[in-house]
Amino acid sequence: MTSEEPVRLREGDAWSERTLTPEQVWELDRSELIEIRATGRAGTYRLRARDRVGAVRLGRGPGRVRLFIEPKIPVDRLMYLLGYAPSRLLWQDQQVDAVARADLLPAVAHAFNRAARRALRAGPLFGYRETDDTLPVLRGRLRASAQLSRRPGLVVPLEVTYDEHSVDIAENRLLLGAVRRLLRVPGLESRLRAELQGFAAQLDGVNSLVPGAPVPAWQPSRLNQRYQPVLALAALILGGASYEFEDGRNVSVDGLVFRMWQVYEDFLGRALGEALVKAVGGRAEPADRNHHLAVGRRHVLKPDLIHYLPRATGVPVPAIVVDAKYKRGFRREDLYQMLAYCVRLGLDDGHLVYAGGRPGVVRVPVSGKEIRLHRHVLDLSLPQAELSSRIDELAETLARSLP
Repeated sequence: MTSEEPVRLREGDAWSERTLTPEQVWELDRSELIEIRATGRAGTYRLRARDRVGAVRLGRGPGRVRLFIEPKIPVDRLMYLLGYAPSRLLWQDQQVDAVARADLLPAVAHAFNRAARRALRAGPLFGYRETDDTLPVLRGRLRASAQLSRRPGLVVPLEVTYDEHSVDIAENRLLLGAVRRLLRVPGLESRLRAELQGFAAQLDGVNSLVPGAPVPAWQPSRLNQRYQPVLALAALILGGASYEFEDGRNVSVDGLVFRMWQVYEDFLGRALGEALVKAVGGRAEPADRNHHLAVGRRHVLKPDLIHYLPRATGVPVPAIVVDAKYKRGFRREDLYQMLAYCVRLGLDDGHLVYAGGRPGVVRVPVSGKEIRLHRHVLDLSLPQAELSSRIDELAETLARSLP
């Protein structure tokens, strides 16, 4: 296989055979994005996707390979799930024309382009940025400690801090970073690339993000309201520019990849949390990390959602615990994990939400009482409106399990 021929796989599909060079095999195996096995025939290998979807370029020269992994659920449904991953952005059909697009990355790019076009229609956003400088005259406020330590006894120059009205603000840096990341995604059509290059030209004067540095922080406000949809997309795109190995190593990629179980967990924690607040009130805490299994705050618990309701005293306590499982069938370790959550949080019911399989309940006798471990199923292939309704129904089901 030449470097120009992409390797196309689909999440959840069986093994498929490809002809690869030894260098390409090494790059694919090193990436750990897919499983790869020898067939016993020279130059032919069996490939299977792991738990990520997206598109990346790997290697150079004879080892160069383009890898495309398609999601097993329809792209418009995945786009809906992804909308919950970086923020609470709600995807609307008029904002995202992904329904008719079979490929994930073009759908993401089209969504971003449409949002960026609206955001930049009135020109780039300007804001005030705090700047430290050395000037011959006073501007803003004097940094007295810096002045005394650097120039004791000297009147000028002055160490000052002032607010500068500039285009180089966090919102524009985030937007430019996403533009440049999308320009490096393989397989985008020329029209999309041309439009992205036009956005980069509009953001002239904005400093590029430093590779590996934290994404700039921004706060929603009235002033950046027109930017908010595209900033949520930008965070999603920049978040897909790397992936983490099981040993904790983080690798930047030339493209975009999304780990599906993380997308599902983020979606379920936020979407179901919002539905529970509507159904029973209280406070939803997706990815709550405030509870531990052992004394001394050891062995942190990692449920995907804890919902808090107030006691008679008004103090909020855990009332519902949920864990998302991006798989079709349950495993014993899922039950053990949920049982630990229930025991530690003092709950009689725990809820596992699978992306497939059969619902059911496992009853566990514990110290004179019974803990019920519920298995729910959420069909991600449902149309967006039905999937949203199913989330509401699931929230009502969980509410009925409350004492």
